[in-house]
Amino acid sequence: MGVMRVLKGRKVYLREYRKEDIVLAHEYINDYEVKRMLVPGIPFPLRLEEEEKWYDSQSSSKDTYSFAIAKIEDNEYIGGCGINEVDWKNSVVTVGIFIAKKFWNEGYGTDAMRILLRFVFEQMNINKAKLNVYSFNRRAIRSYQKCGFRIEGTLRQEIFRDGSFHDEIIMGILKDEFGRNDQTSL
Repeated sequence: MGVMRVLKGRKVYLREYRKEDIVLAHEYINDYEVKRMLVPGIPFPLRLEEEEKWYDSQSSSKDTYSFAIAKIEDNEYIGGCGINEVDWKNSVVTVGIFIAKKFWNEGYGTDAMRILLRFVFEQMNINKAKLNVYSFNRRAIRSYQKCGFRIEGTLRQEIFRDGSFHDEIIMGILKDEFGRNDQTSL
């Protein structure tokens, strides 16, 4: 229960991935609306075997930390987030998140990202977290800004999606910027 106390927000908590999450994770990540927001390549469906391989690789991953996101009210698995890359020398991490479409616009993603950032800054002692988001993903951009991320740059027409080119936005947050207006409990 110690980990849960540290990785708990207002609406969700972060926990380890479990074998029983694989089928739902596969379903959630293969939703076209979710996939088109996440992958730079062609948003092609993932095979269940590929999701199982990803799950099996988690225990041996070095410098990546993946968390399942679960609702506090009923422990339902709703998505995932984590640290995809760690640059220990420069104290920078790249983070990512996805929430199943049926849970969008409920504040779960913002809550989960705040918890993840608290972990990054208070447990890993990292100075900066960054991420990339597509310009058409306005909902995610607003969520990241609520967490304190700032737009640091734009990769113009970096991604071709739905018949046209779109920008990829680079966002970042520094340790001393985090939590200024945040009330997420530990």
